[in-house]
Amino acid sequence: MTPSLVLALRQIRDDLADRLEPLALKDLCRSLGCRWRDRILDPVTTIHLFVLQILHRNTACAHLPRLTGLDFTASAYCQARSRLPQAILQALLRRLVEACRPLTDTVGPWHGHRTWLVDGTGVSMPDTPGLQRAFGQPTNQAVGCGFPVARVLALFHAGTGLIQQFLVAPLRSHEMSRVALLHPELRAGDVLVGDRAFGTFAHLALLVGRGLHGVFRMSQRRVVDFTPGRPRPPRWNTGNLTGKARSQWVRALGPEDQVVAWYRPYVRPAWMTAEEHDALPETLTIRECRYRVSRPGFRVSSVTLVTTLLDADRYPIEGLAGLYLSRWAVETDIGHLKTTLGMDVLHCKTEAGVLKELATFAIVYNLVRLVRLEASRRQGVAVDRVSFVDALRWLSSSPPGSALPELIVNPHRPGRVEPRCKKRRAKKYPYMIRPRKVLRQRLLEQRVPA
Repeated sequence: MTPSLVLALRQIRDDLADRLEPLALKDLCRSLGCRWRDRILDPVTTIHLFVLQILHRNTACAHLPRLTGLDFTASAYCQARSRLPQAILQALLRRLVEACRPLTDTVGPWHGHRTWLVDGTGVSMPDTPGLQRAFGQPTNQAVGCGFPVARVLALFHAGTGLIQQFLVAPLRSHEMSRVALLHPELRAGDVLVGDRAFGTFAHLALLVGRGLHGVFRMSQRRVVDFTPGRPRPPRWNTGNLTGKARSQWVRALGPEDQVVAWYRPYVRPAWMTAEEHDALPETLTIRECRYRVSRPGFRVSSVTLVTTLLDADRYPIEGLAGLYLSRWAVETDIGHLKTTLGMDVLHCKTEAGVLKELATFAIVYNLVRLVRLEASRRQGVAVDRVSFVDALRWLSSSPPGSALPELIVNPHRPGRVEPRCKKRRAKKYPYMIRPRKVLRQRLLEQRVPA
């Protein structure tokens, strides 16, 4: 497995292949204070097996000896994986990200800015007491009848689709409680694009404080009024502002495009400390704009954006609309992670194991994205048309030394719409609404006919 994967990556970029070479991984392990005995499942072999496992859609541990020809048991591999420090996988992901920095600096800029997409999703995992305590389960499921779910917040580069960073949190935590931890990954002038969960005063103020820009959909709870010269609302008394805009009008940029001043909310967000909230500015000058959606199949007829990009000549509303439309690419990227790679349901049964598993998913996802980028360059097509599945198949099963073939190119289907429903029916079994031991006992107590 190791020679095959490294040789395949060497056709893409030598510096990436070097980071997965055994000597490089040994140096990484030693630099993080990892010590090990000379055995089959040393840290280097364990890392390669972990990557191979995810490349095969998180296949069973017992499948790995068949794939590699090595003599070990599934139990031995699980123990080796538990011994592997999480910091090693995080550092390996960081090294791969640093190696890809020339790509993220040059591929797909928007008006001269690097652009990033942020979004969150949930992943399920085995029902163990430790995972229940660490992440929790949906509140509509009874104890013993549900599975723990973790919230994953990921930062993607818009041009390449590569994962820059991801954060893991319990289920009942808001994405805003973690997004500020992603800001150090960005540089001054970068543009962060996200959905309406991120378009808050506090988040925009934090971005402006770092010299960053944001483009987000307006929260449905905020009223937007494009009336020019409307009177200034009162600062604190909001009792008589129901259904009215709470911002101060500054200037108009178009019929539905304006610069306004937002007041700092009186109520502190739950994810901020009092000191952090007091450090925010009293007012924030931002831009509100609205555009119409006339494409058939879209669920909305208009979209209102909030952004820190105030120059209407350099950033016209049509350009902002196109940038926000590209945000939906992150849904496809998350779909590749959860559906194609199998991250939707994790297999590890401890909190540390779950974090290692997610880090390995990010590593494998980035490797497949790099294969797609190289294939798109060689074949002269857009990277989003190169098949993710075909790139994954080649990376996971290419014979040693085989050249990168022409990968499948998906047809260009602009304006394609699909109903959000399933055609294949589910099995007609009832859902578990009582713990398994209770249901098992009921089966045992059933009377046997004489």
